[in-house]
Amino acid sequence: MAAPTTIAKLKQFVGQEVEIRGWMFNKRSSGKIQFLQIRDGSGTVQAVAVKSEIDDKLFEELDALTLESSLTVQGVVCEDKRSHSGVELTLKNAQVIAVASEDFPIGKKEHGVDFLLDNRHLWLRSERQWAILRIRDELERGIQDFYAEEGFIKLDCPEITPNACEGTTTLFAIDYFGEPAYLSQSGQLYLEAGIMSLGKVYDFQPVFRAEKSKTRRHLIEFWMTDAEAAFVDHAENMQIQERMVCYLVARVLQHRTHELTILERDISPLLKVQAPFDHLTYDAAILELQKLGSDIQWGTDFGNDDETMLMQAHVKPLFVEKFPAAIKAFYMLRDPNNEKVVMGNDLLAPEGYGEIIGGSQREHDFDKLKASIERHQLPMDAFKWYLDLRQYGSVPHSGFGLGLERIVAWICNLPHVRETTPFPRLLNRKYP
Repeated sequence: MAAPTTIAKLKQFVGQEVEIRGWMFNKRSSGKIQFLQIRDGSGTVQAVAVKSEIDDKLFEELDALTLESSLTVQGVVCEDKRSHSGVELTLKNAQVIAVASEDFPIGKKEHGVDFLLDNRHLWLRSERQWAILRIRDELERGIQDFYAEEGFIKLDCPEITPNACEGTTTLFAIDYFGEPAYLSQSGQLYLEAGIMSLGKVYDFQPVFRAEKSKTRRHLIEFWMTDAEAAFVDHAENMQIQERMVCYLVARVLQHRTHELTILERDISPLLKVQAPFDHLTYDAAILELQKLGSDIQWGTDFGNDDETMLMQAHVKPLFVEKFPAAIKAFYMLRDPNNEKVVMGNDLLAPEGYGEIIGGSQREHDFDKLKASIERHQLPMDAFKWYLDLRQYGSVPHSGFGLGLERIVAWICNLPHVRETTPFPRLLNRKYP
């Protein structure tokens, strides 16, 4: 009996007969020889069926097989240096599991974005989407491995919250048994509670933002990882972010070169992602943008175009720090040397991808945090528990949040975040 295996492992079985189970995504024939392109999720391989070497009925059955039909194939693994996998199969036998309808919607011709998103459940089978999702998976595992190496503990935060980190204007409100509640856009506040127990913590889960934006960087539902650490100041917080981004880029370059090749990703910019990253204060960034022709004024947050313009002169990610307090969240620590700005940062990716991380040192003084909540006109009752953290052993601490889809888009060099997640939720799309 042929040993069942996966396509990714075929190099281990050169000269042996194996069995693979998957789908036929392409086929060509020269009359007496059929070349079947088989995929199984782990990779792709060509199975060569020679008419004189297999049963006539099976040869005819394979010849009539439609694209995306599922089947089991037994064959001998042979070296093939022309193939990206380095091997091919000499087919000995096969069993058809299910014959696909002849009109598989996703063909080789060009399709519009709406058509592809309507058929996202089938579009996922394409080689490009396969490559993107495998890079996404590598980043997800890399994020958790990085945290483990840095001594962070995973803390699962609630998706339903009574209050928001930064007000409720961009949150989805829900009826929680007759009381108002919201779908979370960050687990940060809960992580701050966790550090008083565990020291360094992180979450990694979907979050929701009811922002009516149609830019290429925004999704309604997306995955976020937030991290918080006790006794970490603003400078060390940025060092952790820098180490994390370098680690993730290096990991993809090491383990997903084939997928990057499928995407035709020029990896030379990624090879430049090494510490140290450049730093600019907000003040310096405003002056640089104005020199570049932007009409941005001090006190205004960066738009997508500003971030893109600012990164033109930077080949590595760039830290912009010390933003005006008036445009940042209530919990950020004010700069002791300049009360008008906060000890926070945005980390901007090159190649036009903009912000991928936002972080700051948090205000740890009870009276100052309470005054900030009042200044932002937030409901004090909803933040009583958050203020408690400053009454019982408060310490200096910092944290940040990284958007998974944004770093996937950057590393894959994608034109829009809608391809970075299996089933994107956009302003006008929740199907399929």
